[in-house]
Amino acid sequence: MKTQRPGLRRLLEYARPHRRTVVLATAYSILNKILDLAPPLLIGAAVDVVVKREDSWVARFGFPEVESQLWILVIGTLIIWGLESLFEYLYSVQWRNLAQTVQHELRQDGYGHLQQLDLAFFEDSSTGGLMSILNDDINQLERFLDGGANDLLQVGTTVVVIGAIFFTLAPEVAAFAFLPMPFVLWGSFVFQKKLAPRYTVVRERVGLLNGLLSNNLSGIATIKSFTSESYEAGRVEEESGQYREANRRAIQLSSAFSPLIRMVIVMGFVFTLLLGGRAVMAGTLAVGAYSIMVFLTQRLLWPLTRLGQTVDLYQRAMASTHRVLDLLEIPIHVESGDQPLPKPVKGDVRFENVSFAYKNGIPVLKDVDLHAPAGQTIALVGATGSGKSSIVKLLLRFYEPQSGRITVDGLPIHEARLEELRGAIGLVSQDVFLFHGTVRENIAYGTFTATDDEIVTAAKAAEAHEFILELPDGYDTIVGERGQKLSGGQRQRISIARAVLKNPPILVLDEATSAVDNETEAAIQRSLARISRGRTAVVIAHRLSTIRHAYRTYVLDRGRVVETGTHDDLVEKDGVYAALWKVQTGEAEIQV
Repeated sequence: MKTQRPGLRRLLEYARPHRRTVVLATAYSILNKILDLAPPLLIGAAVDVVVKREDSWVARFGFPEVESQLWILVIGTLIIWGLESLFEYLYSVQWRNLAQTVQHELRQDGYGHLQQLDLAFFEDSSTGGLMSILNDDINQLERFLDGGANDLLQVGTTVVVIGAIFFTLAPEVAAFAFLPMPFVLWGSFVFQKKLAPRYTVVRERVGLLNGLLSNNLSGIATIKSFTSESYEAGRVEEESGQYREANRRAIQLSSAFSPLIRMVIVMGFVFTLLLGGRAVMAGTLAVGAYSIMVFLTQRLLWPLTRLGQTVDLYQRAMASTHRVLDLLEIPIHVESGDQPLPKPVKGDVRFENVSFAYKNGIPVLKDVDLHAPAGQTIALVGATGSGKSSIVKLLLRFYEPQSGRITVDGLPIHEARLEELRGAIGLVSQDVFLFHGTVRENIAYGTFTATDDEIVTAAKAAEAHEFILELPDGYDTIVGERGQKLSGGQRQRISIARAVLKNPPILVLDEATSAVDNETEAAIQRSLARISRGRTAVVIAHRLSTIRHAYRTYVLDRGRVVETGTHDDLVEKDGVYAALWKVQTGEAEIQV
């Protein structure tokens, strides 16, 4: 089993480019705390002045008059408070800017890494869970860097500085006053160790809850159509309850930290009062020094009692750190090649003895050979699950085949630059995805520099221009999330316009007319026939009438090419294709 490195170490490794900022922020935090602890020293010095007068500690610096000594203390106070305020400003700026920079870079790196992962990862992952990592977990880490890191540094500085002063003034009192410190540190580590797994569960639970909410919001139409509102509300209630319970268990433990530590720390205060007071009475400790120790003990108590909150924030942040950095460490299986595609791209596509299986290991494609000559249209037909869409996914390198090779213009696609390969392919799928935005933005998606005239020309080629003009705001109409304000045929024609605008040498049509009415299908078929001229087209078709004039048709059955030829050739063979053709033309009855 792989041992996971501590979260703080992983975070520091990630933040290595910002070492200068971390060092400066740390220095400012420490200097601020040192100056923050100076007022008790000034109080002690003031007590020493009014008690000992000409024999005070300040008088040793050549200021025997009491008035001069008090002015020295006043000037020292102003300087110390001014510097303390300056360093507080500086550390606040440094830590908060570092928090913003790290959260920005983590989100960018996380999202950028996600975009490079293959589709298999997304098929096994929840969208809501990934959103939880990119938003909630990164924000949790930001909150720690914003204040928690400074709190930890200042607590440590407080203990060290006050310890040094105590042991300088009265070693025998300091030994007892700091006796609880090992127990405080031990308790902090124990609580940290016990809290870590509880907050890991909390982060996992919030990811599951976000996944459920995201899924339900995407499928709200289905929920309404099946009147499943109460059922889904119950599922959300149960998942939210699990998240609440995970938080409750973490809170139950973290809340006990401060009260327990407070009772340990108070013993140090008691020892300071008692033993220090005895030392003053015995004449071995000055009144001013005793005042300093009493005030400093108070200053020590407060940050230590807040240590529980800081440890709590730290553990939440480390649990989030592991989730974010674990995401960044997921290996990328589909790496870009470094070879450019031949210019210009002609679009000659070949599959040579290609076999492929998804993660379950069940073969989807077996020794597939097919050839789409440049500028020609080939068709892929077959029953559902025969492997047609898998061929498209392999061509776009969404997945890698287990054996065989795929070439475009003679170049194996795994050697080609991924951006160039996908840029040369235009995909029109049955599952159209439109982004929340205007019609214009969706047509221009992927061709972001297109002019308005080019967008309109592409829309006309896709027979979408007329219905777009009838929309409330024409090309500036908001289509809604996933294009829900438009009909299926309208969404499909916008996706065709998008492909036309891209002007790719290779066009892939994945059952582009499977979910529209006959009139819309006819319009889409006209536009598809128009834009396919002069390009290599790979057409996946359910309705065989749409691919009658294909240069070559490949018939797949259970992952193998079982027939190939023109429409007429395949009908004459009286095989799988002919049987499908007879059913669709009514020559044969569908067996029920």
